Amino acid sequence: MSDNLFKQIKCLILDVDGVMTNSTLFMGDDGQEYKAFNSKDGHGIRMLQESGIDLCIITGRTSNVVRNRAKELGIKYLYQGKREKLPALTQLLNESGYKEENIAYVGDDVIDLPVMIRVALPICVQDAHYLVKEHSKYICKNNGGQGAVREVCEKILDSQGLLAPIFQQYLQK
Repeated sequence: MSDNLFKQIKCLILDVDGVMTNSTLFMGDDGQEYKAFNSKDGHGIRMLQESGIDLCIITGRTSNVVRNRAKELGIKYLYQGKREKLPALTQLLNESGYKEENIAYVGDDVIDLPVMIRVALPICVQDAHYLVKEHSKYICKNNGGQGAVREVCEKILDSQGLLAPIFQQYLQK
């Protein structure tokens, strides 16, 4: 697969359950939902943002946990409760001015396919459903919630010549 697809990305869309998390849902007796996010993924998201690449979350579930995580990370576009995700993509395109050819989407399950087949760069995590893997142009080495988001962030940054300068900042004495 050519890095050219990664070079043109201006916005990365992420699913939550199975991408930003490992798909496990913790539910308390009071109905409160808990999710475990990977902090390294979070830093990858911040590196993308600081490089001028927008982030978006489109998720089928609605949760305060996701709203809080998106706010903490400064994710500009958040669409929750979207079991049909294609209308959220259309809304994102209208609100942001981005074109499908400048968007990457990371998914893991069949609910993600309608968006994945529309954007320039459909990506899936290693433990994605087989049908999602068949329609992905890049399959992560990492599973969802286990560094897949960071892997994608670094791949985008590297293809755009931005990763080495970012890492160099951390090596300054």
